[in-house]
Amino acid sequence: MSMTSDPIADMLTRIRNALMAGHRTVDIPKSKIKVEIARILKEEGYIEDYTVGDEKPVAMIHVTLKYYGSRRDRRPVITKIERISKPGRRIYRGRRDLPRVMSGIGIAIMTTPKGVMTAQQARRQRLGGEVLCYVW
Repeated sequence: MSMTSDPIADMLTRIRNALMAGHRTVDIPKSKIKVEIARILKEEGYIEDYTVGDEKPVAMIHVTLKYYGSRRDRRPVITKIERISKPGRRIYRGRRDLPRVMSGIGIAIMTTPKGVMTAQQARRQRLGGEVLCYVW
């Protein structure tokens, strides 16, 4: 198991690759924050579901991806999923300065002092934080 310098970017890439390959599910090494990201993707309707396994040595998050359209031309619900804040360059936004993604079509997922949430939820709770990624 190689240590990724950016496990969140790795998660997003795994999802991106699985969608491009048309896979139904994708497995991602588990971490607390990645489970939170999966939770938000599900709440916001970007993925079908996720379950958290307890495999050894590395527990996995099993994500069931979501597509729309008929079988012949089904397309992923996620058009783009993009890492914003990186280990080398952290991107923080104050509560007055929270991002809107694609004029509100997409979501920004961020970590705040009250946990991982969408920028919209952070806006409601008047919280700032680190912008993890954009999804639309």
